[in-house]
Amino acid sequence: MKTFNNIIGFLNTMKDIDLWGDKMEGISDKEKEYMDRAPTQNPYGFIGLMLGGIAFTFGPQYGFIPVMTLIFCIVTLFTFDKEKEDNPWPFYLGIVFSLIGLYMFIVGATHKLVL
Repeated sequence: MKTFNNIIGFLNTMKDIDLWGDKMEGISDKEKEYMDRAPTQNPYGFIGLMLGGIAFTFGPQYGFIPVMTLIFCIVTLFTFDKEKEDNPWPFYLGIVFSLIGLYMFIVGATHKLVL
């Protein structure tokens, strides 16, 4: 459990990293304060939703994709902060899409995709 808590703590610190360094450039202190109070979106939820779509699309052919996506979505769901973030639904949809992809892999169903 301690390892799991360390992983969640690490993921939470990674949410706030500004890769390009210009996130707060050119705005006043009042605007910074407002932006800190406004609810945000958890970046792992968006990644989980995208991976869930990939698991739904390619999961019936490759069974490891929905399993990996399901694990990712469940682990990163614990990084959701109800006070600072406003929408847990991308996590839920990622889990549902990966479960559908896994179910289709187990049953042997396939999509008829136009690619």
